[in-house]
Amino acid sequence: MDPWIWLGLFIFLAFGIEAITGFGSIVIALSLGALLLPINSMLPVLVPLNIVMTGFLLLRHYRHIHWPTLLRLILPLMAGGTLAGYFMRPWLGDEVLQGLFGALVLWFAARELWKVYRGIRAARHHRLWTASWMLSAGITHGLFASGGPLLVYALSGVQLDKAAFRATLITVWFSLNSLLTLVFAFDGSLLPALPRVGAMLPALIAGVLIGELLHHRVNEEKFRVVVYGLLLLTGGLLVTTAL
Repeated sequence: MDPWIWLGLFIFLAFGIEAITGFGSIVIALSLGALLLPINSMLPVLVPLNIVMTGFLLLRHYRHIHWPTLLRLILPLMAGGTLAGYFMRPWLGDEVLQGLFGALVLWFAARELWKVYRGIRAARHHRLWTASWMLSAGITHGLFASGGPLLVYALSGVQLDKAAFRATLITVWFSLNSLLTLVFAFDGSLLPALPRVGAMLPALIAGVLIGELLHHRVNEEKFRVVVYGLLLLTGGLLVTTAL
């Protein structure tokens, strides 16, 4: 089967999972897709698709955005890191990118499963520690459009209620993925990807609609454990095949 058809199935699964759990659309789609396709060829498709979803969510939840955290802390560091990560990609090559992304996914999934198993709660970090991880999150976003794992870690212990935390992160992804899409337009990779973006849009919409239907019908904590297990396996496969 055409690997792009598989990517469409992964997009359906990934955006459905994000509608249920609130995280992970690009991380899940990219980690599964990277088993079949180069990361550099998928990003100009997945990033604009994520803008569609986050733009819709932003219209619904913008009232909850915590602007001081967004404008003073997150965006200045992550925007710079995102551009740095983007310019690093050509120097790394597909196999190194796959291995690094697999390691990131493996770390994230193992850490989240350990937290669930041990019942660990987030602790407040020193400001410099938070800033350094936030910059690192920007770099991973520039490399893989997947700064979420490190950003969530960087924000551990920051006192935001659930609605403000979610709305602020949605705004981060909308902003940074808009920046990446502009960069893709300038480097010439966006225009050839647009037909695939259009072809994948129904998979995104179907995944979100089904995820919304299932959101209140599944045990979110148990479902997250299943998702982390899937990411743990996928990250391990990505690292292994890149070696």
